Amino acid sequence: MTNNFAQDVLKGLTAKSKHLSSKYFYDDNGSRIFQEIMNMPEYYLTDAEFEILSMQSKQIIDALQFSTPFNIVELGAGDGFKTFKLLEYLVNNDVDFNYMPIDISQEAIDILVERLGERLPNLNIRPKVGDYFEILKVNKQSDFPSLLLFLGGNIGNYQSGKARDLLNLFNDNMKIGDKLLIGFDIKKNPIIIHNAYYDEHGITKRFNLNLLLRINRELGADFKIDDFDFYCHYNPITGDVKSYIVSLRKQSVEIKAINKTIEFDYNELIWTELSKKYSLDEIRNLAKASNFQLITNLLDCKHYFTDSLWEKI
Repeated sequence: MTNNFAQDVLKGLTAKSKHLSSKYFYDDNGSRIFQEIMNMPEYYLTDAEFEILSMQSKQIIDALQFSTPFNIVELGAGDGFKTFKLLEYLVNNDVDFNYMPIDISQEAIDILVERLGERLPNLNIRPKVGDYFEILKVNKQSDFPSLLLFLGGNIGNYQSGKARDLLNLFNDNMKIGDKLLIGFDIKKNPIIIHNAYYDEHGITKRFNLNLLLRINRELGADFKIDDFDFYCHYNPITGDVKSYIVSLRKQSVEIKAINKTIEFDYNELIWTELSKKYSLDEIRNLAKASNFQLITNLLDCKHYFTDSLWEKI
C-alpha cells in the first residue's frame, strides 16, 4: 500500500490542481473518525439506509424472484452493521442462500465472521478477502443466481464516467438475471446535505486533516496541521459535494519518501473527495447506461436515500 500511496500522493500534489484520493482516508485513526461522523445526528445516510434494510427486507427478497438457492455477495462488507438485518430476516425465514462478504481487509473479515457466527449461527457464510473483480469472476461460474450488494452510497465517490465504468465491470462479472442492490444518496434540501458534510462539530475537518497526518507518519512529510483548514461545497444542480483541504499560507512541505518538496500558495486547495447526490431520473439513466434494468427504488421514510434494485439484462 505504501508504494501506491507514495505514488498517488506524488501525482496528486504535483498536479496543476492538487488532489488526494479519498480512499486513503481510512487508516486506523481515519476509520475511527469516520465512525464519529456516522454517529453525528446531521449525518443521515447511515440511519436512512439502515431503516431501508431493516424495514423492507421482505420487499427486497420478494423483488428478487429467485426460484432457487442464491448467493448474496457484498462488496466492501466492512463491519456488516447494515446488512445484518437483511441476513437476519433471511435466516429467520429459512431462506436458502450463501452470504459471501468481500473486503480487502483480512482483519475486517475476521471480525465480521466472528460477530455473525455469534449472532446468526445458522448463517452459511463464505468470506473472501481480495479484489472484488477477481472474486466476482469466480462467483460468475456458480450454478446459483447472485444478489450483489454495493451499499452506503459509495457510488457517489465516483465521477460520472468512472461510475459507469465501475458498473459496467460489475455487469461484466454477473450472469443474466443476477441482481444488484446499490445505495444512492438522493438530492434533497441543500441545507440538509451541507450540514451533513460541513458539520459544526469539526469532525469532518479532522477526518480530512488526518490524511495529512498519515502522509507525515507514513511518508516522512512535515505538514503543519494548523496551517491547513477544511472547506466543503454542495452544488444542488449537479448534486456534487466536493471537499477540500485549504493551505492557510504560502508554504513548503517536504515529503522524504518521494524526495520532493511541495509548494503551496496562499489559500491553495487540495481536492480530497467527491460525494455525488442523485435524482431518481439520474439513477434510472445510470442503470440503463450500464446495461441494467431498474426493478425498484426502496426509499427511507424521509426519501433521503434509496437502495436501488437492478437486474442484469
